[in-house]
Amino acid sequence: MSKRQNSEDVTINLTPMIDVVFLLVIFFMVGSKFSEAESRIKVNVPSVGEMKSLARVPDERVVAIAVDGTITLDESPITLDQLTRTLQSEHANYPGMRVAVRGEASGSVQQMVEVLHAVRVAGVDQIGIATQRMRR
Repeated sequence: MSKRQNSEDVTINLTPMIDVVFLLVIFFMVGSKFSEAESRIKVNVPSVGEMKSLARVPDERVVAIAVDGTITLDESPITLDQLTRTLQSEHANYPGMRVAVRGEASGSVQQMVEVLHAVRVAGVDQIGIATQRMRR
C-alpha cells in the first residue's frame, strides 16, 4: 500500500487579501480628497448659547445642622450665605438637584427654619427633611 502523493504543493492564495488591501487604499484616498474639498466650502453653521457640561447629576446633597449650630454641606463646614451661593450655582447646572436637611432632635427649630429658607432661596425645589422612625 503506497500513499498517494500529491504533486501540487500547498500554497496560500494571496489574491483576495491583495484585493481587499487595494480596496481599502482606494477608499481612504477618495475619503481624504472629499474631506479636503469639504473644508473649502463656505457654510454659516448655526450658533448656540452657553454650553453646559453633560456630567451626571450629583447625588442628593445633605445639609446637616449640629447641636452647637454648625452647618455642614456633605460633611464640609459652611455658613448660611455660602450654602445659598453654593446651592444656587449647582442648581443652575442641575435643575433637578435634591437636598436633604438633617437637624439634631434637640437642636434649635429656628436654625432648622433658617437653613430650609436658605436652601429654598437657592432655588432648590426638591427639599427633604431627614427624620427617624420612633420605636415603640
